[in-house]
Amino acid sequence: MAQINPSILSADFARLADEAAAVEGADWLHVDVMDGHFVPNLTLGVPIVESLSKATGTPLDCHLMIEDPDRWAPQYVEAGAGSVTFHAEAAAAPVRLAREIRAKGARASMALKPATPIEPYEDLLPELDMLLVMTVEPGFGGQAFLDIMLPKIRRTRQLIDQHGLQLWLQVDGGVSASTIERCAEAGADVFVAGSAVYGAEDPAAAVRALRRQAEEATAHGCVH
Repeated sequence: MAQINPSILSADFARLADEAAAVEGADWLHVDVMDGHFVPNLTLGVPIVESLSKATGTPLDCHLMIEDPDRWAPQYVEAGAGSVTFHAEAAAAPVRLAREIRAKGARASMALKPATPIEPYEDLLPELDMLLVMTVEPGFGGQAFLDIMLPKIRRTRQLIDQHGLQLWLQVDGGVSASTIERCAEAGADVFVAGSAVYGAEDPAAAVRALRRQAEEATAHGCVH
């Protein structure tokens, strides 16, 4: 089952509650947290996540593009996030952090920047609920999809299947009607879409259309 997570990075920050409601039917709401250090951009933090979690029934998927996630990630669970993603490149103790996120009641996820290979993290996979393969360099919305990430998505799916894990494989960056099928065929099953959803006339319809495309591509590819 393909899941579509609209990214509020592409939404109107002055109307976040309305923008959350506009994507009714989405599986998760993707919240990009950037600190101006790990990535050059600066977005939002714990107080906004807390407010947003009260304003929407859609669960929040927080992607932390920040330094020192070991310290900050647990606060996002407490603020109401249902899933918290930290970056492999930033975490000092990824296994301990994943276990802490899970212990607090959220799904634990780890993200890899485009240049970071999956193979060194194979043994960590059982500690995670989701793995995020970035298909752009993290930091800004609206970037073009990096096709060179497709083999990495395939290798990650193979590792997940080899270990018999119920691990979601998320892609984030440049996901749109023209790229989602390739991602699904490669083995991704959770798709973060920003401008492809919030740039559409009817964001909820865009979510449904993207999900249908992904599910059809998965069925054709019979990936997993």
